[in-house]
Formats: sequence, structure tokens, C-alpha cells
Amino acid sequence: MRKFIITTVLVLLPSLFFAQSAFDKYSDMDDVTMVVINKKSFDLLDQLSFKMDAKTEKYVSQLKNVKNFKMYSTSSNKISGDMKQTFDAYRKKQNLEPLMTVKQDGNNINIYVKSNDDSSKVSEFLMFIEGGDKKGDQTVLLSLTGDFDLAALDK
Repeated sequence: MRKFIITTVLVLLPSLFFAQSAFDKYSDMDDVTMVVINKKSFDLLDQLSFKMDAKTEKYVSQLKNVKNFKMYSTSSNKISGDMKQTFDAYRKKQNLEPLMTVKQDGNNINIYVKSNDDSSKVSEFLMFIEGGDKKGDQTVLLSLTGDFDLAALDK
């Protein structure tokens, strides 16, 4: 019994270190457009030197705190339905708080955040834009993780 438990733990242990995002399954689908920008890309902003006004500088300073940006888009009704289910399950599992809901031109836009201890600090921003029923309507899932301050953008 002891060997069984040790073997089970050793088999499951790597999954803790190589866990994928709930949305990574869309990366290899033909009918999905994907954009992924990782932390290294945002770190390169430090090396760019160009003239910015104060407002732009605030936005760029917040971008340096972004760890990961993932955007998936599709016009497939089947994949859109699956994205909606995955989005709903993920937001419930991660205890994300609703920030805003907008209904416009047949599209439903849902924005959720995971706040840190300070209510203006956000560690995850998740947006789901549900396309309408017309052919060509896009469904978009956007995930932004990091440690950024929404209040700093308002100033």
C-alpha cells in the first residue's frame, strides 16, 4: 500500500509544476485565432527609449506588471459554446468578481477580476465577449494576469 501511495504521488507531482491554463486547449484548434504575450515581452518595454507624455508613461508602467496576456477568438458556434462553458467554470473556480457586464449590438461582454488585498490591485482580468448568432460574429476570450493597480490608471 505504501508503494502504491508513493507511486501515485510521484506520477501526479509533475502535473503541479506543468499545469496548463484552462484556456490552453484552444491553442491548437484550427478555427481559433490566438495571441499570447508573455512576461519577457512586457519586460522589453524597459529597454525601449522613446518620448512619452505622463499619461502614456502611466499605462506603460502598468504594462510592466503584466505577467501574461492571452486572447482567443473564434467565429465557430461550437467552439464559442465550449469557450463559454470553460469561461463560466473557470471564473467560478477562481472566485473571480464581476466588474462589468455590457450588452451591445447582440454581443454580451462580461468582465471579471481577481482582486488582491487592496481592492484597486488586480491579479487577474478576464473578459469574455460572446458573439451574436450572425455568421462571422466573433467570440473573444481575453485573460490578463499580473499585479497591476486600476486606481493608478485613473489618475
